Amino acid sequence: MKSSGSSAAGPDTSAGSVGSVGSVVRAVTPRVLLAAVPVVTLGMLSFVPSLVVAARRRRAFDWLVCAGFAAANAAWVAWAVLTPAQTRGAEFAVDLLLMLVTTLGAAAHALFAGPGRRAAGALAAGAE
Repeated sequence: MKSSGSSAAGPDTSAGSVGSVGSVVRAVTPRVLLAAVPVVTLGMLSFVPSLVVAARRRRAFDWLVCAGFAAANAAWVAWAVLTPAQTRGAEFAVDLLLMLVTTLGAAAHALFAGPGRRAAGALAAGAE
């Protein structure tokens, strides 16, 4: 006698979709946590996500992006040290711009920097 849950379109399909959702969550969670680092630290550790991406991919362009975020971070720290506590006008605008670039730019880079060629090839080979 056949059970009602033995059809191909039955619970096996829903279990497969739950498994795929779990794998997507496991794949996205490290990226989201890495993108949270510059947001939580208000840009003070903005180079960390690009450093992780560069270390994983090992491409010259990624190291250049990491150096750019490190330079922006150093510029922001230097500007913050040299700027008086009460700022207005252009000084405030530069401070805000450096903070936004280091915070939001690094978070966006961590979220949207795709996997390297080797990782994309391994994912495609595993999917076939």
